[in-house]
Amino acid sequence: MAPRILLARHGQTEWSLSGKHTGRTDIPLLEEGRRGAKLLGERLHRPPFDGLDGVEVRTSPLTRARETCELAGFGDRATTWDTLMEWDYGAYEGMTPADIQAVRPGWFIWRDGVPGGESLQEVSARADEVVAWARAEDRDVLVFAHGHILRSIGARWLGLPLDFAARIRLNPTSLSVLGWAYGEPAIEVWNDCGHLSA
Repeated sequence: MAPRILLARHGQTEWSLSGKHTGRTDIPLLEEGRRGAKLLGERLHRPPFDGLDGVEVRTSPLTRARETCELAGFGDRATTWDTLMEWDYGAYEGMTPADIQAVRPGWFIWRDGVPGGESLQEVSARADEVVAWARAEDRDVLVFAHGHILRSIGARWLGLPLDFAARIRLNPTSLSVLGWAYGEPAIEVWNDCGHLSA
């Protein structure tokens, strides 16, 4: 079987709860986020995943992703990878979409990017690096990272331009699986949060 990539978004933080753009600011998980990470881990250790024995695990080095990985039970197997860090939002770090719209009406991150941070092309290139790594493996891979970079990986896995990521939302502590259908890249599961209702 062709390798798949399993995407785990980090748990809830104070900034994700309030809608602030959280790029490189190292925000810890809220208690709700820690609980969600444990529930995600329980799910990944039950069928059909069964602990993902032998699967390579990588995580963003930022605390909220690393802590989610650890609480889910994969910390001892995970390698930190800077490529999985969240978008560098530059001047818009810590601002909500409403804050940004107040100073830049009509702004749309997937079209307009951010001043003083990473360009759309740079984010797309990082997503491509993750996709290339996952496809070169001879087994599934699991990554713990952040909303916008994971959405970018989803778009690029499908071979679509970065702005497609605007159409595939991701909630905190969600699980997604990128795989194959009829030999073509496909979304198998997206933004699944069923474990959080446990």
